[in-house]
Amino acid sequence: MKVISLNLGARQKVKWKNQSYETGIFKYPVPGPVVLGESEVLHDQIVDRRFHGGIEKAVYAYGENHYDYWKALYPDLEFTYGMFGENLTIDHLLEEEIFVGSIYSVGNALIQVTKPREPCVKLGIRFQDAGVIKKFWNTTKSGVYFKVLKTGTVEKNAAFLLVEQAKNAASIAEVFNTKKG
Repeated sequence: MKVISLNLGARQKVKWKNQSYETGIFKYPVPGPVVLGESEVLHDQIVDRRFHGGIEKAVYAYGENHYDYWKALYPDLEFTYGMFGENLTIDHLLEEEIFVGSIYSVGNALIQVTKPREPCVKLGIRFQDAGVIKKFWNTTKSGVYFKVLKTGTVEKNAAFLLVEQAKNAASIAEVFNTKKG
């Protein structure tokens, strides 16, 4: 696996369904490098720290391999990497093959798998469709949150390498499926 896009977002105020929201979900590719810090990707705006950022959710990665699925469902949307609020877009990320507790190296950082992403209203705002949340839940295309064990920099095309496979651990897809319903 390798990093095909580095994505950062700015804090934005948006109106949606007669309510005002502040969000950092509008992430777009940057040339990099980016710095993976202990509790966040530096220069990426996190608005609601109850649900994003922090030690257990410092970095969010999503699979480029999932984009075609979503493009078919939303052909009128303009897709760019970062569409799901991910910091790292990985070329071939499979939630069924990534296990909680496994450790990866990327750039000169060391990161550990913690949990899948759970969709929220902000994903609906990004897609301009509240129905995307249910569609997201009905897949295993959740993406992966990571804890940063060793801070460091990551550049585009950096290898995303498994360093240590967690033993007797659930896959991200299995954890995500237990949260449904």
